[in-house]
Amino acid sequence: MSRFDVVLGTRWRRFVLPTLLIALAAQASHAFDSEEGISKELDSLNETVKGLSDSVGDLEDFAGDKSIVHSGSSSSTMKVSGRIHLDYWGFPNVEPALDTLEGGPDGPQDRLGFRRLRFGVAGKLPSNMQYKIEMEFAGGNATEFRDAFLGWSELPVLQKVLVGNQKRPYGLDHLNSSRYNIFLERPFVIESFNQDSRRLGVVSYGVSDNEAWNWRYGVYNQRLIQDEGNYTNDHLQLELAGRLANTFWYDEVSGGRGYGHWAVAGTLANPDGQTPADNGGTGPDVNEARFRHRPEARTATRWIDTGVIAGADDYEMIALEGVLNFGALQFVSEYQHMWLQRIDGAPELEFHGAYAQVGYFLTGEHMPWERDSGTLGRIKPFEDFFLVRTCDGCLGRGWGAWQVAARWSYADLRDDNILGGEGESLTLGLNWYWTAYSRMQFNYINGEITNNSVTRGVPLSGNYEIIGCRFMVDF
Repeated sequence: MSRFDVVLGTRWRRFVLPTLLIALAAQASHAFDSEEGISKELDSLNETVKGLSDSVGDLEDFAGDKSIVHSGSSSSTMKVSGRIHLDYWGFPNVEPALDTLEGGPDGPQDRLGFRRLRFGVAGKLPSNMQYKIEMEFAGGNATEFRDAFLGWSELPVLQKVLVGNQKRPYGLDHLNSSRYNIFLERPFVIESFNQDSRRLGVVSYGVSDNEAWNWRYGVYNQRLIQDEGNYTNDHLQLELAGRLANTFWYDEVSGGRGYGHWAVAGTLANPDGQTPADNGGTGPDVNEARFRHRPEARTATRWIDTGVIAGADDYEMIALEGVLNFGALQFVSEYQHMWLQRIDGAPELEFHGAYAQVGYFLTGEHMPWERDSGTLGRIKPFEDFFLVRTCDGCLGRGWGAWQVAARWSYADLRDDNILGGEGESLTLGLNWYWTAYSRMQFNYINGEITNNSVTRGVPLSGNYEIIGCRFMVDF
């Protein structure tokens, strides 16, 4: 029984039904007074019924909104959301040549802590406006914001426009929510070219009537200001970015257990190519032409890193993505390629990378697909995980959903005199979904870093093994 059924049933027994009976009794007592009296009483009864109907409509809106808080204005709505991701990371085998990447002979250290602690509110404002504010508390006393925007929906042509901090539109694995992604951390190339994904921008979002096509495009500032609050510089460092996605196959009969998707995305960016050295070693380092990532795990430093690319003038990036889902089995792949031009006749740089992954539900579920955004949806186990004592003294249990997965990932951030390193890894994953809102994830990573000479000034290469485990809920 839904919350609406419970609320409406209680309201009906306590208020609606008695009110209706009293109204009918009153009408009956005056029924024979006169024709004029009958007409007036019928009009009054109609008004009473209309009021009751409006009350039922309000209850339906309340149940459909699933609101658990009230906003400050009666004409606006507010919903609370959040997530908790608790991680453990271990490094059973890292070759000594890579120890320097973590700043000392001891190499990377085991880590236990919160990956994400988010809390936020979102809602609608009269008459077609919306808003969202989401804060990240996992940094302890260094809190940051994530999604923070206002906007308009149901607009002609543009459909929806958001202004504020939001995800840049390239990299499916970034556009997917961390609540739904199969692996703990994102692939080399996806994070390297779009670090932390969110930027301050003005963006339009659209979808076709049949939801086969969706698109987003806008103008962004390249600076990551989530921990700074604002951007200050005489160079705006703007970029124009967009994504066009198509769900070319969606099996309606099976409820979306089969589907196919492709998308193309890209950006044109104009970074500030200056470095502190250009200003006599003073001033902040605001040049956003830098691409880097950890070893697809949580570490103290990035293991592939171009450093700040001096003299960067412009860069362009194109991204291709594809998904095929056949029931419990899913295939995903992405490729990204970047071209970067430098001033003073320096050679053009090219960086690129890709990943391919496969996931399979041992218990038969599937990865849902959101056609209006071209991203993964919420996984719903056939049976939730539980373990209880039944009335006859036996144990009742549910096993939840179990998924196995594998991913190959690669990125090359080396070209000309920029030796940011080459990363390649194989990740094996096991996911145990307790409910649609909670799960545990386990990853084993076997990888190699080659020729990173930026982080410590000398070429560093070596193999590594990492294990990671996450306990997570969202609400």
